[in-house]
Amino acid sequence: MAILDSKGRLFGKINILDLGAALVIVLVILGIFIFPGGSGSVAQVGSKIVPIEVDLIVRGLNILDTQQLYTQGFTKGGKTNVIIRNQPHGQIDIKSVEELPRNVLVPQPDGSIKELPEPNRANNFSKDLRLTLAGKAKITDQGPVLGNSKVKIGMPIELDGFNYNFNATVIDLRLLEK
Repeated sequence: MAILDSKGRLFGKINILDLGAALVIVLVILGIFIFPGGSGSVAQVGSKIVPIEVDLIVRGLNILDTQQLYTQGFTKGGKTNVIIRNQPHGQIDIKSVEELPRNVLVPQPDGSIKELPEPNRANNFSKDLRLTLAGKAKITDQGPVLGNSKVKIGMPIELDGFNYNFNATVIDLRLLEK
């Protein structure tokens, strides 16, 4: 009896292609369960967790009364949900909230320009805010990471809460090494 017959079967019983496919499947299963990959993502390799403060600026927030935000916990000592690049990070502490004055540039008769407070108008519902958020970030070779997203100056961050959802821009990062 020949080892391989004319139809490609070993000892006339097992097709050599089927045997090869079964061997590949067994090796894949063994590779998954016996030699699993490293745990964690690439962003976690060689990283440490440190406290971080993130300064944000909100330009032109259209709101009737900012007190609506403050009554629902959007104040110093409160918490807000942070969404970075459409990835929810979770809650982060609000360290400070400051309403910025609206100024206008007024040309003077001598050719100079003076910055003066914008005159109060009854129908001006646009506000500018400066926020400081405090939390913990992983520090990697590419910079700080909140959740699974890198945080850098200039990137937008979405803030979400009980009665608000708006975007802010990162203007400063401070790592508070201990």
